[in-house]
Amino acid sequence: MSAILAAEGLRRAFGALAVTRDVTLTVRAGEVHALIGPNGAGKSSLIAQLAGTLAPDAGRVRLDGSDVTHLPAHARARRGLARTFQVSALVGPMTALENTALAVQAHERRPLAPFRRAAGDAALEGPARAALASVGLAGREATPAEALSHGERRALELACALASSPRVLLLDEPLAGMGHEEGRRIVALLAGLKGRFAILLVEHDMDAVFALADRVSVLVAGRIIASGSPQAVRADPAVRAAYLGEDV
Repeated sequence: MSAILAAEGLRRAFGALAVTRDVTLTVRAGEVHALIGPNGAGKSSLIAQLAGTLAPDAGRVRLDGSDVTHLPAHARARRGLARTFQVSALVGPMTALENTALAVQAHERRPLAPFRRAAGDAALEGPARAALASVGLAGREATPAEALSHGERRALELACALASSPRVLLLDEPLAGMGHEEGRRIVALLAGLKGRFAILLVEHDMDAVFALADRVSVLVAGRIIASGSPQAVRADPAVRAAYLGEDV
């Protein structure tokens, strides 16, 4: 199966500190490809290069076969690349519906009339409500984002990503800071998206990784040291050594 998203020999350094060292990685249509590694391995820097918010020093990024290395993040988003962040990018005082409608508006590049709210535009509101329903937030449309639980805010971030009609999802630690029950709900939500989108999942929760992933790549000190099926990666001696005894 051909790759819908590919990193080819990506390198990036900040002064003498190399954070990405010749990284080559592919994400195929419909698969969940998990990217794991110790803290400081360079996972978020790699995601930023794929998303277009950090330029590589060398190498290429291809999206559906096209070279997008020099395209900004918004141009990649319009080609079907959507991202969620470790730290929430929601507008807290705005409702769940307003946040999601703004995501629809940004994707469609439709200007809003002065003083008109995105959530009051029927053409934006319909897709926004559908995205909210798809992540289990039907009935929470009028709730300000800042009043949602942590798990609900993560689901709202995912709804905003889905509202852009993506083909590829870059999910940066969607379970960060969650308790067991909220985490279980997000894993179930992601499992429901599996097969519909290509997903690159950065996550520290190994139970979630091995429950969801079709393939796993391990990033250590900016390099991919192993890549393959979850079972093969779990058994790889180099992965166990890199984690210094952590449960992988």
